[in-house]
Amino acid sequence: MAELTQRDVAYEANGTRMIGCLVAPVGAAGADASALAAGGPAAESRPGILLVHDAFGLGADTIDLAARYAELGYAVFAADMWGERTEPQGGADIGRLIGSMAANRGEWMSRLGAAHEAAAAQPEFDADRTVIVGACFGGSSALEYVRTGAPVVAAVSIHGGLDLVAHDWSAAIGSATVLLCTGADDPMAGPEHWQPIKAGLTGAGIDWEFDLYSGTRHAFTNPKTDALGMPGAAFHPRNAARAWARTVDFLGEVTGAAAGIRSSAR
Repeated sequence: MAELTQRDVAYEANGTRMIGCLVAPVGAAGADASALAAGGPAAESRPGILLVHDAFGLGADTIDLAARYAELGYAVFAADMWGERTEPQGGADIGRLIGSMAANRGEWMSRLGAAHEAAAAQPEFDADRTVIVGACFGGSSALEYVRTGAPVVAAVSIHGGLDLVAHDWSAAIGSATVLLCTGADDPMAGPEHWQPIKAGLTGAGIDWEFDLYSGTRHAFTNPKTDALGMPGAAFHPRNAARAWARTVDFLGEVTGAAAGIRSSAR
């Protein structure tokens, strides 16, 4: 396993204090302080992943996922979308937080933009090769960020709540590439939700791939899903592994880092 460096990064969005987390391989630019102190050259920055947490906030599970990506050679910045590392404990809190973003998309995108700016300021993070990645709420966020013109090379949405994504793609940058991995039985991502997204992506000139898994519901990559008792959600280990493998390959393709990066399943 690669040796990793990890640190919290505080930043602000419209007066709200956020506490993101940077995870990167040791040897990425700025990570090996002893080498720099000895007068040695800094290593090159790594392709960057802006990782957006699910509805439960930036907790241990998301940071563990950031480390999985960092072990593949990426500099990963896990955004804090709720502020102050808030981790909602129940459905009422989750509904309130997600609802506040859907009702104020300017604030939603401002928080993503602030995280992206904080990530780009980290020496390990190559801002010119940034991919936004997220699952559930994070997957919705990734698509919304691209839809509103985010300067990223690509986006990955894994069982995103596609019902949250708006339909006007006129601001999107056509040079982006998008991967969607979705369960065919996800009530938050039915044809009535993904057909407008596909049309919007195509109309914006965005290259896209849509992986639709049969017999698969919402939150299918999370082993804890079944214990949460969420209607319409269930862990699906086989398709979780498929989505992980395709995501890893996709990241290598769009960042130019395919050589040396191998897929691995949970």
